[in-house]
Amino acid sequence: MTHSNNQISPSLVVSDGKGNVTDMENYRAIGVSGERILEIQPDEWIPLPDGSQLMELPGRLPVGIDRQTGEIVTLEESDGEKLLPVAAFVAPAYTIGYHAAWERRPDAPWLSLYAYCAVGWYDGKFYVPATRIDPDIRQDPLLVNRPQIERSAKKLSKKYPNNRLAAHLINNCALTYGCPAALNYLLNRWEMPLPTSRACNANCLGCISLQKDSGVCAAQFRIDFTPTANEIIEIAVPHLETAPLPVVSFGQGCEGEPLMNPDLLIQTVKGIRQKTSKGTINLNTNASKPGVVRQLRIAGLDSMRVSMNSARRNFYEKYYKPTNYSYDDVLESISVMKELNGFVSINLFVFPGFTDQPEEIAAVEDLIGKYDIDLIQWRNLNIDPEWYWETMNPPDEEGIGIRNMIERFGKTYPNLRHGYFNPYLGN
Repeated sequence: MTHSNNQISPSLVVSDGKGNVTDMENYRAIGVSGERILEIQPDEWIPLPDGSQLMELPGRLPVGIDRQTGEIVTLEESDGEKLLPVAAFVAPAYTIGYHAAWERRPDAPWLSLYAYCAVGWYDGKFYVPATRIDPDIRQDPLLVNRPQIERSAKKLSKKYPNNRLAAHLINNCALTYGCPAALNYLLNRWEMPLPTSRACNANCLGCISLQKDSGVCAAQFRIDFTPTANEIIEIAVPHLETAPLPVVSFGQGCEGEPLMNPDLLIQTVKGIRQKTSKGTINLNTNASKPGVVRQLRIAGLDSMRVSMNSARRNFYEKYYKPTNYSYDDVLESISVMKELNGFVSINLFVFPGFTDQPEEIAAVEDLIGKYDIDLIQWRNLNIDPEWYWETMNPPDEEGIGIRNMIERFGKTYPNLRHGYFNPYLGN
């Protein structure tokens, strides 16, 4: 039986604390935007994308709307049965519109570094308020062939027995963490990661590779060696020459800031371009060193993705806590890359109720207009929403809705690209 979207009214989903999930049909699922609990419109729900995960949230109580009274209610445990809220960690290429709703107990720990999307149950399926922002299939989990991964891991390990970076990508990134970019390297397709840096010059609140004294675990270990230019070139060039739509990217989740190794990066980019003109060389970065960005662009860097939680200086600095650089350096790096006809993406960490505040929208629009930004990557910010909100302490300004913001940018900037991944810039 199918329903038109305007009838969708998913039920609240809860867990029993043992990983068993059930729906509470007398309660509707709702969402959170900033600190506001809001009803999610029927046309904002989509079936939970393949490759998404459900998570139960410890130390918290589920919140939903009583279908009979229309009131927002917190569900308490009954008859000794635990009731925990459930959120969805939505698959890559999708941007979420609302966080899940819950009530935090006073002694509850901060949640791990994921994006906690609202989720509901309707007509035999889980639903989430999300938008597919990028049609690119490069991280669709259904396209990962496990036996092929195993065969390729053995083959590449034999081919590069003394290459530490190859071993890191194969054993840590692909086989241990299941990093989608590393899996694509093993499958010889699309974007390949090139982590290089142990150090960082920012102390990001939601850093996924290093957490100190926050009570939150880093999602993965940071690379513990610095590869040589030869190690990087040895594995990057074959990928650029043989993979479909090839991209190689410095600046990964398992490292610090790649610009901390300027000479290594410049030498590597030059070395790659001496051997092949194919593919796109990309830098994921905090863009803290404009002078290095200039040298990299001249050496052959094609694109730069600048990560930002906010285009408002004070919130940027509260999140990044930069060391020996400022927000002005970030803007200068963007300016340099554009001046030299490079491609610039903004990796905008999407946080419903913050990213879509009118003040933030105005700041992002100013950035797009002033620097002629090529692409916005609408990526979900992986952090406990309450921890983020408490730290940022933004003005009490209601967001216009993430989906509305994306649509607005589409109309205002017809040449601006929208996506999730670093694009291949070739023909």
